[in-house]
Amino acid sequence: MTIEERKGLSTSIIQNLVLENRGKLSISGVLDVLSFDDQVVIVETELGLLTIKGEDLRINKLSIDTSEVVVEGEISCMNYSDKETEKKGGSLLGKIFK
Repeated sequence: MTIEERKGLSTSIIQNLVLENRGKLSISGVLDVLSFDDQVVIVETELGLLTIKGEDLRINKLSIDTSEVVVEGEISCMNYSDKETEKKGGSLLGKIFK
């Protein structure tokens, strides 16, 4: 998705990411938690897939009512990707032969 396409997205979607001291990440607008372990948490949000990487990660709060997730641990990386990109070419071979 290009920058121009992202600007054309509906502005009614509001998502907040609040990172406190690289140890606590509060995320709003979460649709689903796709996978998690102590090094990687993958959440589906209204704006795409969000991958959080770090050490000793744990989900401390998961609220379906408010669409909030709180991840705690040593957070080193956060990365957004489009839902379509993950489904089409999410594998290493898919990225190589793109």
